[in-house]
Amino acid sequence: MSKKIDDQGTVILATNGKGPWDSSDPTDIGTTSDPSGRGGESKQDPVNPWDPTPDPAARTRGRGPSLEEMLRGKGAGFGGLPKRPNGKSWFPLIIGAFLALWLVWTSIHRIGPEQEGVVMQLGKYARTVQPGIQFTLPAPFENITKIDTKQIQTTSIGSPKPSSENLVLSKDQSIIDMAYDVRWSIKNPSLYLFQLDNPDGTVKEVAESAMRASVANYDLTQAIGPGRGAIELEVRRRMQQVLDEYRAGVLIQSISIRQSDPPPEVTDAFREVNAAQQRRESYLNDARAYASRVTELALGETAEFDKIYVQYKQAPEVTKRRLYYETMEQVLGKVDKTIVETGGVNTYLPLPEFQKKAAQKTEPVVVTGNKQ
Repeated sequence: MSKKIDDQGTVILATNGKGPWDSSDPTDIGTTSDPSGRGGESKQDPVNPWDPTPDPAARTRGRGPSLEEMLRGKGAGFGGLPKRPNGKSWFPLIIGAFLALWLVWTSIHRIGPEQEGVVMQLGKYARTVQPGIQFTLPAPFENITKIDTKQIQTTSIGSPKPSSENLVLSKDQSIIDMAYDVRWSIKNPSLYLFQLDNPDGTVKEVAESAMRASVANYDLTQAIGPGRGAIELEVRRRMQQVLDEYRAGVLIQSISIRQSDPPPEVTDAFREVNAAQQRRESYLNDARAYASRVTELALGETAEFDKIYVQYKQAPEVTKRRLYYETMEQVLGKVDKTIVETGGVNTYLPLPEFQKKAAQKTEPVVVTGNKQ
């Protein structure tokens, strides 16, 4: 570095065309001249303060082979591994093992007994495979998706909680809060995967629509009581018909109604109405039973009269006398007096008192107490 003075006397530092991090000569690395002009003395200083190692050879000392060297087979084998005994690299064997593992992992598949596999070739549906060991082309040429076709899935609609009411309108325009479960399974895996965007949501929406359409055919009393079984069968039939039209690949197993009650706001009034209806049914049943007893008794008397009439036609006088005696016996049978019309005999006998005394004599004597 030298000093240069311009016309104004300003001192300008000249660097001889070099920067503060450059060296003048490869042989001068780490040496600087004495600014006092005394040559011969040198001092070892790093040229770059951020790189304390001025020797380029020292920078590469201890560093492994580069990628280019490994691909060319230079260096100590693949990634620093020693070479094979015959002097060849391990690189081809490692690549071959990786390819074999990839082929086995993506080409051989085990399908469980409750599953079916849907094979897609380059993103397009190819076929459906059954349970067992199945083979496909390696990925990404073919991919397989396993679908559990035996599992029964349950979709719950409505809840007993007031915050999740599921209100349905009945035939007589009454409101019913219903909660029910839909049990279904997958019968066609390919249709289930590719035909609908959201099969689970579709099942729920179809169930709600079928339930509303079915309950609309029943009044309130039937919907919450004896008609629940018929509603479940009708909902299952409607759902299966709609899902088959959608080609959803879903099989409806059963419908189970967990709750079928009026809304909570009218529960008390509804209970009073039910109690009144039960009392009405009880009164009607009593009236029907009484009418049945009277009718049976009348029919029996009619049959008895027809029988007596046949006898009367055959022997009128005998039948008249027999009827007279039977009637008098029925009328006077409960009277505690005895009337005798024979001459020379007292007209009144206290027979009831005699009967009472005779009954007292014949009553057994019961002795109570301890024997001594």
